[in-house]
Amino acid sequence: VMSSSFSSALEMEIFQYIDAHQSDFIEDLKEWVAVESDSVQPDLRKEVVRMMALAADRLAALGATVHLVNLGSHQLPDGQDLPLPPVILGELGKDPQNPTICFYGHVDVQPAKKEDGWSTDPYTLTEINGVYLFIRNLYGRGAIDNKGPVLAWINAVETFRALKLAVPVNFRFVIEGMEEAGSLGLEKLLEEENQRFFSGVDYIVISDNLWLSKKKPALTYGSRGNACFFVEVECGSKDLHSGTFGGIIHEPLTDLIALLDSLVDNKGRIQIPGIYDSVAALTEEERKLYELIEFDLEEHKNNSGVKKFLFGTKEEILLHLWHYPSLSIHGIEGAFHEPGIKTVIPAKVIGKFSIRLVPHMDLLVVKQQVVEHLEGVFSKRNSPNKLKVSMPLGAKPWFANVNDLSYKAARRAIKTVFGEDPDFICDGSTIPVARMFQTITQKSVMMLPIGAADDGEHSQNEKISRHNYIEGTKLFAAFFLEISKLH
Repeated sequence: VMSSSFSSALEMEIFQYIDAHQSDFIEDLKEWVAVESDSVQPDLRKEVVRMMALAADRLAALGATVHLVNLGSHQLPDGQDLPLPPVILGELGKDPQNPTICFYGHVDVQPAKKEDGWSTDPYTLTEINGVYLFIRNLYGRGAIDNKGPVLAWINAVETFRALKLAVPVNFRFVIEGMEEAGSLGLEKLLEEENQRFFSGVDYIVISDNLWLSKKKPALTYGSRGNACFFVEVECGSKDLHSGTFGGIIHEPLTDLIALLDSLVDNKGRIQIPGIYDSVAALTEEERKLYELIEFDLEEHKNNSGVKKFLFGTKEEILLHLWHYPSLSIHGIEGAFHEPGIKTVIPAKVIGKFSIRLVPHMDLLVVKQQVVEHLEGVFSKRNSPNKLKVSMPLGAKPWFANVNDLSYKAARRAIKTVFGEDPDFICDGSTIPVARMFQTITQKSVMMLPIGAADDGEHSQNEKISRHNYIEGTKLFAAFFLEISKLH
């Protein structure tokens, strides 16, 4: 076991190296951001493949054994087959005395165009001083989601090698290029590799989310699941004229609006019977946790551009983002939505909504509750129209044990680098890979974000601050030391 004075001298040496090489690390990020590795648009798939090759080269330069695993192809809606980008499986270090950490990241990005409202070219990493002079932001698509964190991890590993220090952990890397398009092919690969690649892994770390605050570091221990629904009402095969048929038929859109209106009340409470039955009761201990968390309600309101939230306190807001399920209505397909007036009665309309799930809610039970509720509301309307309810997509919630060694080590590393204890937070959105890794490998999965609350992943002017990128690199290096001490 290292003595603490030795460990802090070692940390000093590592941190000084990282500080001294900031500009190199930023150049690396600039090179990666310049690749338009947009996995959503088929015509940019070759750029994703090029990005995977760049990442593989970078890992090989660390001395890792790198396999680019071919996942075959997938079919686009228009019927053409498109090759999937390969997934990188990398291995570095095989010392049986050391813990083995698997890092997951992705190097594909969301679509971005300057004319979407970016202040700078999204594929040119641009450094701009923030409102406060000590904050310098690095703007570019993928800067925080997820190229910056992947590079910060690689740079942390590289720092040990550059200083000729013994690396205290063994590394496994899983890096993919389809995360923004649903991680196609990843689940099957993880299942196939579970007995081999993952057999010696002790901890899995994902750094693909944000802190809750701009300044205070956080550790994420849970994320809500999501069940997406279509509710379809159809009266016939063609749209009708409201002058000829208005007033004498049961209109599908009228039925649909009644159905959608029955789902949630004006206080945000879901009206589907039984939906809250399996939600865990709120304990005093959990309520206390919410009081301690740093969260700027006004800033969250300003970011949203709305005047008023459903709840007035920080605790209530966080409870309704993390502890309780929520239901959102997203749109209606088949309804007339162009500017101007068109006096049409649509023949078939599809309402789209989703429910964010919390622990202990079962996807199949939720589906049954939704179907029964909507069928009940519909039958009371005595409508001759056809009703069809389906759940095209469902992702389960994910929760980790904050007493796992990886969380203890990360907490200590955060204290070392940032000088304060992190907030333990959840994510109101859905992070399917965390759940996927946990379910398949049965290993401890931790989310260790280095992005600030205002980094704008998926948004215009996505960024990472220079401070978070460089301190995040130190955090990962400190984490390697802490986990090897605790393990």
